[in-house]
Amino acid sequence: MSALALSLDDLTDPARIGYPLLALGVFVGSVIPVVPTGAVVGAAAAVAMTTPHLSLPLVVLVATVAALAGDLITYGVARLGSDAAVRWVTRRQPVERLDAARATFARRGWQLVVVGRLLPAGRIPVLVAAAALAHPWRRLVPAAALAALLWAVAYSVLGVVSGGLFDSPLVATLVATVLVLLVGAVSGLVARRRRARVSGDRRARPTDSTGERSALVGATEPGPPHGRGRLLRGGRAAVRVVCVWAATAVALVMLDRLLPGFEMDSWWQPVVCALLLGLLTAIGWPPVARLVLPLALFTLGVGGFLLMGAGVAAVFLVVPGVHIHDFRAAVVVAVALAAVGAVISSLLALDEDEIFFRRAARRARRAAATDPDQVPGVLFLQVDGLGHDVVRRTVRDGDMPTLARWLAEGGHELTGWHCDWSSQTGASVCGILHGDNTDILGFRWYEKDRDHVMACAHPGDAAEIERRHSDGRGLLAVDGAARGNLFTGDAEHVSLTMSAIPLVEKRRRRGRGHERLWAGYYTYFANPVNALRTFVASLVDVGRELLAAARQRRADVRPRTRRGGWYPLARPGTTVISRDIVVSAIIEDMMAGRSVVYADFLGYDEVAHHSGIERFDTLEVLRGIDRQIGRLHRATHLAPRPYRIVVLTDHGQTQGWAFADRFGESIEQFVGRQCGAPQGEPSNRHDSRRPAEGWQAGSVLAEATSGTGPIARRLRARVERAGTAEHRTRTESGRPGAVARAAPGVVVVASGHVAMVSFTEHDGRVELETIEREFPALLPALVDHPGVGFVLVRSREYGAVVLGRDGARRLATDAVEGADPLTAYGPHAADLVRRVDGFPHCADIMINSRYEPGTDDAPPFEPHVGSHGGLGGPQSRGFLLYPADLPAPGEIVGAEALHRVLRGWLTHLGHPEPAAASATTHPDSERTALSRN
Repeated sequence: MSALALSLDDLTDPARIGYPLLALGVFVGSVIPVVPTGAVVGAAAAVAMTTPHLSLPLVVLVATVAALAGDLITYGVARLGSDAAVRWVTRRQPVERLDAARATFARRGWQLVVVGRLLPAGRIPVLVAAAALAHPWRRLVPAAALAALLWAVAYSVLGVVSGGLFDSPLVATLVATVLVLLVGAVSGLVARRRRARVSGDRRARPTDSTGERSALVGATEPGPPHGRGRLLRGGRAAVRVVCVWAATAVALVMLDRLLPGFEMDSWWQPVVCALLLGLLTAIGWPPVARLVLPLALFTLGVGGFLLMGAGVAAVFLVVPGVHIHDFRAAVVVAVALAAVGAVISSLLALDEDEIFFRRAARRARRAAATDPDQVPGVLFLQVDGLGHDVVRRTVRDGDMPTLARWLAEGGHELTGWHCDWSSQTGASVCGILHGDNTDILGFRWYEKDRDHVMACAHPGDAAEIERRHSDGRGLLAVDGAARGNLFTGDAEHVSLTMSAIPLVEKRRRRGRGHERLWAGYYTYFANPVNALRTFVASLVDVGRELLAAARQRRADVRPRTRRGGWYPLARPGTTVISRDIVVSAIIEDMMAGRSVVYADFLGYDEVAHHSGIERFDTLEVLRGIDRQIGRLHRATHLAPRPYRIVVLTDHGQTQGWAFADRFGESIEQFVGRQCGAPQGEPSNRHDSRRPAEGWQAGSVLAEATSGTGPIARRLRARVERAGTAEHRTRTESGRPGAVARAAPGVVVVASGHVAMVSFTEHDGRVELETIEREFPALLPALVDHPGVGFVLVRSREYGAVVLGRDGARRLATDAVEGADPLTAYGPHAADLVRRVDGFPHCADIMINSRYEPGTDDAPPFEPHVGSHGGLGGPQSRGFLLYPADLPAPGEIVGAEALHRVLRGWLTHLGHPEPAAASATTHPDSERTALSRN
């Protein structure tokens, strides 16, 4: 009797029967998918947490071995068995699912093995696909072992959670089983909805005869065939979740050891906390972030980490045995976990773009189905300051591989366009977006009638410029979006756009609606991971700038400019932060199906100003922009409508040694000195390591003052014959005020390679004869200066006249005396200068720096290395890269002509023409889309 009792006790002892039952349940369920194997593992883990009869590590080990054995038997039957056996293995499996798995397996087999084990109903199709392709055993077994281990750990955690919350083994087992079944049901529902969406996408998306997306997408890189990789695509997310979960658990263990104020008593707590924190981030954070967007906005994303710290503290309070002593420790944990998620995603390369697009794609899938005949949208991506000559070389040398691939595959064409005299963003973008850039003389210019310097980068001035030039029919007037621009182009959706700031604020103050001016900023920094990624990238960019500046100094690279002060800290604003925000906003626009988007990438222009147009660190910024263009191109496959991509620039840049550094004084000081300003200490901005620089600068100034050139001699002779007016002391008009005077009654404004001189005591345009009488030394000194290429003045006798060192040109008749001063500035120079001469606010003297064709450089009047804003060299030659099946644009001269080309392309694609603006406008409204309700 005692022996019988002993045997009965042995048979009912959990320590003796638990492991065999676990192994049997998992093995049978893996071969014959009728047993819920996940529930078996979860229940065993719950028992291990609540009783001493089972060991959790052994539960994971036994479940892993049993699952691996079942998978290998299933694979062996599918590969080596009879037709009947294969039919038995693949029973109840849709044919399209098997076909999709087979098509994808050849590309990423080991990932599919892991994904298939983790996904509901994904294991059998993957193993059958592996068998059909005769995948070798030596590759299958390691992948299957890893998959089985991850699967066992995942379902064991659910048992750990229930066992940690409930002391009763029975209750813990029941809860673990319910959790596993609930997870399986939710996963199955998600999978079915995804398959339904895929089927809907197949019916909705336009295709050609080969099954690919229509050429209207505008992509030279073929999009993925419909349905291809759907299993893998969902599996990437699952693999990422599991990997981040495991890495988070490891990070918590390390923080437990290293971080004061944070303690965990048991080994299972990091695993459970990692799971709960993941759920908090995925489910709880998005709605909370929408309520606290201002906090994220004004703290550059740091506020998001404070909120995450509060959530982390709440999670740790729920889990028994976890101790968090202060809020600082919770915030540190939150930052560390965000870093883990970002690093794991990057290191494992788990489709970074898919992670980047996932939320936007979900919004797109919730939108209406795509109309097969829908007009394709257009993305106009402006790479600020990238000239035609430079882009050709970067494409050739591999610095812009995305653009190079498009051109090599024949999907896009590259052409150039000639900028206006004012080859700078203000005039170019206003002309491109609004079709009118009249009276925009530079990035800044002086308006004598208002005694005011207009600056395109000032919000109030930018709004005034747009008010003057917008007729309500801009390039973006029909469901368009402006991202990171100076002007809106009459877009309905704007963010980071200079001219919109005062208009939106005015509407907001008057309660006339809420414009999401900073929409891209809000959306981007509401995600703490984005904030962390951008912060780290910004630090890297600061380091890159410091290193590049040091290398230039050590190598004595010339020309160069000072790059210290706040610039290293300010540079990431354009190279990283604004770039990432703009990309995020463009993706939102695409997912919303907006018809046309115009966005500006500023990073290259900013770095080229300080480093040079083709220096190594400048090209690194350009490579980063190219990667973002490639990312946007891939995002077009997720959008609810096809998109075309046009890449262009607003102007180029011409490199040169800054005028003040090269000649020892700025153009403002030089003009002021010629106009009688009191002479102070000369500016010494040149590099002291070149001792010859001093006397060279002195000889240059002496030559300029003496006026040895033929035109200077003629001008001096005219002054001597006509006599000079007595110099009058300027009182009211010459007193320093809002606009600084270079000399009494003289205002000089520099904008890149152009300087503008205005005489404030005279209304309207001051004529050549008056300038000669009142400032007899000025014009001879200017035209003879080696840093000045030509000057434009208005003569009472001859009209507009262009003066150079060795000749003059009368624009009214194009008569040339001596050498034509515009020869080096291109065939369109005379027409472009003539047009500016007719502007209402054209300065009394317009000065363009000297361009040397032999060295391809010119000295800018601002302290830059690469600069623009005038005529001469690469700054005047922009580029346009467009889909090859759009009509060829022909020769393009001026931003207004480029506007007509882009508008013609929109019409060609089927976009409607914007409605004409009303002839009468309310005094309080502005002629932009922002003024419309």
